[in-house]
This record gives sequence, structure tokens and C-alpha cells, in this order.
Amino acid sequence: MQALLDKTKGDRWIWLIIILLSLISVMAVYSATGTLAYKKGEAVEKLLLTKHLIFVLMGIGMIYIAHLLDYRYYAGISKVLMIVTIPLLFYTLIFGTNLNDASRWVKIPVIGLTFQTSDLAKLALITFLARMLTKKQENIKNVKESFIPIMGSVCVVFVLIALANLSTALMLFGVSILLLIIGRISIKQIAIVCAGGFVLLLFVFFLGPRRKTYMSRINTFMHPEMQHSDKTFQADQAKIALATGGVFGKGPGNSTQRNFLPHPYSDFIFAIIIEEWGTVGGIVIMILYLVLLYRCIKIVTRAPKAFGALLAAGLSFSLTIQAFANMAVAVGLGPVTGVPLPLVSMGGTSMIFTSVAFGIILSVSRDVEENAKLTSKEEKTNNKIIVGEIPAIA
Repeated sequence: MQALLDKTKGDRWIWLIIILLSLISVMAVYSATGTLAYKKGEAVEKLLLTKHLIFVLMGIGMIYIAHLLDYRYYAGISKVLMIVTIPLLFYTLIFGTNLNDASRWVKIPVIGLTFQTSDLAKLALITFLARMLTKKQENIKNVKESFIPIMGSVCVVFVLIALANLSTALMLFGVSILLLIIGRISIKQIAIVCAGGFVLLLFVFFLGPRRKTYMSRINTFMHPEMQHSDKTFQADQAKIALATGGVFGKGPGNSTQRNFLPHPYSDFIFAIIIEEWGTVGGIVIMILYLVLLYRCIKIVTRAPKAFGALLAAGLSFSLTIQAFANMAVAVGLGPVTGVPLPLVSMGGTSMIFTSVAFGIILSVSRDVEENAKLTSKEEKTNNKIIVGEIPAIA
């Protein structure tokens, strides 16, 4: 055990957040999957142990492996990921598993599990942008050499994801804009990217295959009093969970709204957490993600290389924006989306790719720590040399 701890590097606070979120995830999903297990005719322990718990343990294993790999290798991997991701997104739209008029999943042959390609696309685009922005720093203002390739990659991935999953695409686009700002892209060029993104958004919203769903959700959110009860059902049940949870909650395992919410173990798990653990539990979850963002910003400011800083910034923004988007939907501050709570919601591909993102952030953190130790040793060595050169006073 001690040998394993000695090999575990990176920010200790982030490791603590990972462990706490994983434990919260197991407890919350255990409670929220009671109704799902009943419908499938299985014991909740069997459903949890054979699905979610295995993915949680796999996720922690992926974090450990990813954090041991030097983050610079992800620059090369990002090119391969983008080459694979774009055709895969096309394939998903045409041949993917259709659920609620959305083709977001691809079934993996032999094992039969479904795979959400947008999770891979998020990781691929962020790592690719970090690489491109680092590589093009010397002529970052050049439109032909820098702006067009970067904007092209962002817009292509945005459209391919937005056609099936607009909320994920918008969050990824927002993270991309933040990376462009950090990467010293000019305000004029960023404005052009935003304008282009807005045009693409209008195209997807009014002409895309899910336009009726998107319009319905926006109208339901803006004017709930004018909608039929079946359209506001999820939001209403989530509000009941929040209201009955109170300050300290009903206690773990005592949720009643898990029997009514369609996805209490994924999209609306934050509502179940507040129902069982109260407002206090919800605030604790929020604080964990805010501390995560704070620790990641510290890593960004201390990273010796631009690629490491951009990589940690992009992934941390992606995780925290997604987390607060999920919580906003659960408390009625946004229209209903299918965005999971990172490292907490039940979901195989989401858990794995979230874990890889955490592992990459910790890899950058490990490099920061090693550089700090080297700098400290060099300073001590230089001080000894300087002191040794001072002649003794008689």
C-alpha cells in the first residue's frame, strides 16, 4: 500500500476530491438505482456491483495510469484522437443507436456495450486545441496558418455533436473559446469564431433533426405554466425532491422521488443527493467542484510549459462547467439536458473519459511538482557554491 502511495503523484487535494466524489457516487447511485433494479427484476446490489462500482474502480485505475504518463505524450495522441473522432461522430449520426430522436451512442461489437462518442470528442478537441495553440504561438495572429485550422476543428466538432446533443456541444464550444483567449488568439478573431458559432447554432436549432425537441425544451423552461404537465414532469419531480430534502435531507437511501424521476441515477442525481442529504449535501458537492477548479487554476499558473497549462485549463473548465450545468438543470435554473454530473452520475463512457481527464490534469500537476523540486535543489546548490566562495573573515 505504501509503495502505491509513493508512486501516486500530483496534487493531493485533487486526489482527495476524486476519492470523495467516487464515494458519493457509489452511495448516491446505490440509492437511486433501486427502482431501476426493481423494473429489471434484479437485486440493487447485483446491478450496482456489476455496473457502476466496476466502472468507478476502472475510472480510478484509468486516473492512476493516465497520471503516470508524461502529459507531453498527449500532444501526439491528440492528433490520432481527432483523426478517429470526426469519422466516428459522422458514423454515430448515421448508424448510431437512436434514443429519444438522438443518435449519440455506438454499440461496441462483441461486448454489446454502448459508447457515447461525444465523450471522446470532448477529450480529443481539448487536447488538440492545446497542442495547436502551443505549436502556433510564434505566429498565433496569422489567419491562414493558425486561425483557420483552429477554427475549423472547433466548428466541425461543434456541428457534429450539436446535431444530436446541443447542450454538450455548447459547453464544449464555450471551453474552446476560453482556451482561445488563454492561447492569445486576438479578440477580433475570437469574435469571428463566436459569430460563426452563433450561425451554426441557429442552423442546428432551426434546421437540425432535433429542432422540435430543442424548441420544446426552451419553451417549457421559459413558459412552464403554459405547458402540459407531461412536458414539465422531470423538472417538477426534481423540484419536489429539492423541496422535501430541506436543510439536512431525509437520510441516505430514503429518497421517494427516485421512483418518479426518469433518470435519477444520471441526469438528476444532484436532485436525489439534495433530497437525501439536504441543502448541506448539495453545498458540499458544489464546494468540491469549486476547490477542484481552484486547484487546477493553481496548476495552470505554475505549469512551466504552455501545452501543460492549456491542457489543464481546458480539461478543468470542461469538468466544472459540465458539473454546474448538471446542477443548474436539477435545481431548475436551466432547460432539461442529458448532461451527467462528472465522476458522480452513473454512466460507463462518461466515467472513463472523465477519469482520463482527471488523470491528465494530475499528470500536469506531477510535472509542476517535479519542476518545483528541481528548482529548489538548484537554488540550494547555487547557494552552497556562493557561500563556499565567500572568504572567511579573520
